[in-house]
Amino acid sequence: MNARVLLADDQSDVLEALRLLLKSHGYETEAVSSPAGLLDAVEAREFDTVLMDLNYARDTTSGREGLDLLTRLQALDSTMPVVVMTAWGSVDVAVEAMRRGARDFIQKPWENERLLTILRTQVELGKALRKGQRLEAENRALRDTEGPRLVSQSPAMQPVVQLIERVGPSDANILITGENGTGKGVVAQALHQASSRASRPMVTVNVGGLSEGVFESELFGHVKGAFTDAKTDRVGRFELADGGTLFLDEIANVPISGQVKLLRVLETGEFERVGSSKTRRVNVRLISATNSDLGEEVIAGRFRQDLLFRLNTVEIRIPPLRERRDDVSALANVFLRQHARHYRKPITGFDSAAMSALLDHNWPGNVRELDHAIERAVLMAREATVRDGDLALKAPRDGSARLEDMSLEEVEAFLIKKAMARYDGNVSQAAKALGLSRSALYRRLQRYGL
Repeated sequence: MNARVLLADDQSDVLEALRLLLKSHGYETEAVSSPAGLLDAVEAREFDTVLMDLNYARDTTSGREGLDLLTRLQALDSTMPVVVMTAWGSVDVAVEAMRRGARDFIQKPWENERLLTILRTQVELGKALRKGQRLEAENRALRDTEGPRLVSQSPAMQPVVQLIERVGPSDANILITGENGTGKGVVAQALHQASSRASRPMVTVNVGGLSEGVFESELFGHVKGAFTDAKTDRVGRFELADGGTLFLDEIANVPISGQVKLLRVLETGEFERVGSSKTRRVNVRLISATNSDLGEEVIAGRFRQDLLFRLNTVEIRIPPLRERRDDVSALANVFLRQHARHYRKPITGFDSAAMSALLDHNWPGNVRELDHAIERAVLMAREATVRDGDLALKAPRDGSARLEDMSLEEVEAFLIKKAMARYDGNVSQAAKALGLSRSALYRRLQRYGL
């Protein structure tokens, strides 16, 4: 069995006998002879289980020193199984040891078969407990229980909705295409929620942001010591998504070497962690997305044709926002409610002039641009007035034109000017207030001559 056991006893002959026994059955062992050595070892390295004596030099018969040690071990790592042993066993000591966290109890001199059975059981239970605890924590972080809502009122979005209804419940691999900012991640979430895997995690990876050096480790995981910074085992995204959905965004940017490894796991469901020869299997439904023409990428030799065939069992194209203007109003109101709630602003709607400006804009940045425009407007709004029974965004009463009378470019220039004035020309603070990067704000300052 490939497991690491920490042995603790103040008698060298006992440690040697245990080491030889466990080595003959495939265990890797490390031995210490004192409570201090035991604590130092557990703090420095990871073990699958601990086999420890209850009696040391301070008190050779009662087991109190070992019991106190048990309490400290539980504080360090409550998932690590501990098996205790003593030549002065009694029911009372055994009960107290179990109460303090020991998983099992064995009396010296031990029976080899019983000791091996106990260790095998505890190693398996410990690994299962650690894996379950780790996955539970990571899945809580990865799941978005509320998730963005798919707005699809326009005729241009109806084919998308119909495809989601038809292929969502299947396990077919889906390729989502469309310009940047069209909402490909929202469609992926809708597909996952429509599937039988909805109760399992949907794990998202922006593969376009992964360098070739970390791609394999990120997707397939690695084992401790696989490379310089691999100080512990790491679970890859395929394992995290086992039983659920894996969403790979910007799939066109996967390097050729990564495409080969990705093709294999799609064909067989098998892979190895970096630095390990152990083959693992997963059951994952793959959804990928790109804003590139993968057919052209194949012709150019930058993307494997066989991988493309595996990815696009069904292809869903998301139309740009300029082709679905009937959704602009609904999307704007969704974003307004979200940002008004987030920034605690008493704003609940748009007046007719503001909505006309939104509808007239071409939205080259698509839904993402609309979201950011609404967020900036909510962030910078200083007051709200009632108009036609609804709350409308208005500019401060400082003699400037009203926001609802401006074009979107004029609104943006106005808000940037106010932000720069508020922060005395400090670009970093103004950019943070506007939800922009410094470089993006510099570009806008140059564009508007500010």
